[in-house]
Amino acid sequence: MNRPPHHDGDTPRDLVGIGIGPSNLSLAALAHPLAELDAVFYEQRPAFHWHPGLLIDGATLQVPFLADLVTLVDPASPWTFLNYLKSRERLFPFYFAERFRIQRAEYDAYCRWVADNLPGLRFRHQVDGVRFNPEREVFEVDHIQLDGDGEAEALGRTVTRNIVLGVGTEPYVPDPLKPLVDAPGVPVLHAADYREHREALLQAGHVTVIGSGQSGAEILLDLLRNRPAGREGLHWLGRTAAFAPMEYSKLGLEHFTPDHTRYFHALAEPARDQLVGAQWQLHKAIDAETIADIHDELYRRTLHGGWPDAVLTPGVHVRTAGRIANTKIELHLEHQVQGTRSRLTTDAVVLATGYRERPLGRILAGLEPYLRRDSAGRPRVDEDFRLVLDPSVSGVGCTVYVQNAERHTHGVGAPDLGLAAWRSATILNSVTGKEPYPLPRRTAFTTFGLEDRRPQIPSARTPKALTPLAEGI
Repeated sequence: MNRPPHHDGDTPRDLVGIGIGPSNLSLAALAHPLAELDAVFYEQRPAFHWHPGLLIDGATLQVPFLADLVTLVDPASPWTFLNYLKSRERLFPFYFAERFRIQRAEYDAYCRWVADNLPGLRFRHQVDGVRFNPEREVFEVDHIQLDGDGEAEALGRTVTRNIVLGVGTEPYVPDPLKPLVDAPGVPVLHAADYREHREALLQAGHVTVIGSGQSGAEILLDLLRNRPAGREGLHWLGRTAAFAPMEYSKLGLEHFTPDHTRYFHALAEPARDQLVGAQWQLHKAIDAETIADIHDELYRRTLHGGWPDAVLTPGVHVRTAGRIANTKIELHLEHQVQGTRSRLTTDAVVLATGYRERPLGRILAGLEPYLRRDSAGRPRVDEDFRLVLDPSVSGVGCTVYVQNAERHTHGVGAPDLGLAAWRSATILNSVTGKEPYPLPRRTAFTTFGLEDRRPQIPSARTPKALTPLAEGI
């Protein structure tokens, strides 16, 4: 990152990013050309990787390649996906491939290219805590530099006026299955670790995949394609009432626009909470092409008579689970509509149960007296992604921003890759107090609500004024 000359450790930085996932990598890429901005980003891991356990061969992003780190805000940036292809001499092959959605592995490679070439990123740095120093009117960020074995090598402290938390999400494991994940022996693992255990799962006699979203569908399809016909030995279970397709209509996708984000943020807290749950099919369902591929593979296995040994059952949740003689797993199931219960014995379980926002409590413990929370105890976040802090902090120009930790205030678009660049630009505009990235005032044809609280777009045409008729004519 471009630093002002003669920077020393005691001089407050303008911005410190904590975590280097796609969100803060986007922020770093857009901050790079802002020479006046002194910023640094810390990440505990030794290098950038994006969901490595889910980089299944052929799995694609659910957003177009234009949803890279920068394009939707600055298509002329040197950090675009297209510029990555050019640097690898792959632009013409991509042109002829005519792909709008790229493979996940390619997106991961693109992000690693940015991370490897972008200055100002500090990997192997674990942030230990954040405090506010009222005398100096700055935040103090304590961090530990790690060696190649992940052990503490050096301690450091950085002072800054602004912090951006981009610590991302972590795998979610339902309570009934937590003891099994932590125990050795029979594999019970989260989808995040799928690739590491893939060969063992292919050799298992029977595998159960739990989760009716995109990850569960991709893992089920990968196992199905690579297990012998007639001996598939697969169960696919999900809590949703159906293995439902993702809402991918053009107007449906407008829920992932800044317009909808602003509309959502202006709603009352109870309305926001209700809406997030109701919009599950916008972000928790399955790509229609993946559903078709699963059906095609199952159908192919009926061509010579008989049905594949694969059971697909939605509307089911796991009540309890346990091990049988340390060699198998017994799942106690309940169908949510029928009200019926059953038991399933299996040799391995893959939990495609999604991710949850990583708790911010440890990092923000030192700021707890200054945090303002909603009725559910969650941090309040304003429209510009700033944590609402006590005026004694915010009033002196010190701000904490969050990325991908604001679904309760900004809606289903919070973790969406397509909004990463816009959110990063919003943050940088706020940090600089200028507008290095002018943002569009309107981004959707849909008007979300009867009361439009956004700036009005002037009409393209001005109706001609009519001349009143004279009396008597």
